[in-house]
Amino acid sequence: MRPAVCTELTANSETVIDERGDSLTGEDPRSPRHTAALDAPAPAIRPVRLGPIDVPTPVVLSPMAGVTNWPFRVLCEEYGPDGLYVAEMITARALVARNPKALRLCRFASTERVRSLQLYGVNPAIVEQAARIVVDEHMADHVDLNFGCPVPKVTRRGGGSALPWKTDIFTELIRRVVKVCEPANIPVTAKIRVGIDHEHETFLEAGRIAQEEGCAAVTLHARTTAEYYGGHSDWSRIGELKEHLTIPVFGNGDIWGADDALAMIAETGCDGVAIGRGCQGRPWLFADIKHAFEGSDERFNPTLGEVCRVIARHARLLVEFYDGDERMAVHDLRKHIAWYLKGFPVGGSTRKAFMECESLEDVDREIGRLDPTVEFPPRVVDKPRGRVRFAKKVHLPYGWLESRTTSHEERETLFGDDPMDASY
Repeated sequence: MRPAVCTELTANSETVIDERGDSLTGEDPRSPRHTAALDAPAPAIRPVRLGPIDVPTPVVLSPMAGVTNWPFRVLCEEYGPDGLYVAEMITARALVARNPKALRLCRFASTERVRSLQLYGVNPAIVEQAARIVVDEHMADHVDLNFGCPVPKVTRRGGGSALPWKTDIFTELIRRVVKVCEPANIPVTAKIRVGIDHEHETFLEAGRIAQEEGCAAVTLHARTTAEYYGGHSDWSRIGELKEHLTIPVFGNGDIWGADDALAMIAETGCDGVAIGRGCQGRPWLFADIKHAFEGSDERFNPTLGEVCRVIARHARLLVEFYDGDERMAVHDLRKHIAWYLKGFPVGGSTRKAFMECESLEDVDREIGRLDPTVEFPPRVVDKPRGRVRFAKKVHLPYGWLESRTTSHEERETLFGDDPMDASY
């Protein structure tokens, strides 16, 4: 049974969908997860080709805002296979406006094998301009388009996971970007969700359009916008999309460990997996997946000392990312510290001390106070991480659901100059 959906129209402002989700405690009766998949024979894992790019091991680090800057990508890639490690979402208007933070996020480390960059926007002309900058300035080898973000500040402007509902904008945006990137031999891919809610699903149509307009692959996060990051992702929808398309399909959602990656491919037949929250504080998850895809049972369960060495390296990479500014680097590290230490018996005072660090010296001091012999806590191995709550409400532009295409007036409202689009 689907959750009850209530659509409320707020005059002259926005459309709000309130989808009541199931409790996050206990078993979700709507869970599509099949334990039989875990006992099934290991699936055949084949390389994926995206235009000129070979992806020997079809694993993708999903772009995550505030997380997948190049220091974190480097850590993941050092552990992991020859997959794709995608930069966090770049707002197209900000890139066109040469916003300093946007330009910083477009940086790649010299060691990154494939430079994968994700663009977000609503106005096809602006996203096309951003893609032109990427091409002309040789910023990336691969461009991903974001149609999966469920965050209200994105969807209320018609962006992210709200945009595939408007097939005219969705089609035009992909077409324009592919037209810019194709001559430069830069493959374009798209990240989508199942739909806005279960009454307004878009993934099959969006996948077909993406394929027809020249996308090299599609990644499906198997939740709706209304489901946000709560409950269980419905892997069966990934299987549906795979059957519907001829281009590669990557599955995303609830991959917390290497066995989950194997199970998703076995259950859905998808070509590869995309890892989001599961690797937060665990860049070594990519090592586990590499081993699993090679048929090995080897897994990386680090001691607290090993985790602290990762923390220290991460901190120093962030200093480089912030051009030597230790304070900015250590502030950025704080959220990662919470993930790295998840489950370890270090106490609230230790966590608080890390949150108050202002320099590398402070970080090293707190690391030195920890017992390096503490084993990785079994209770958090392959368990959910990061945000797991339901969004409760989906915020959309006013009247968004009344038509699958946009009127002239809607386009004027959506594409008007909005200074927020160029800021971070």
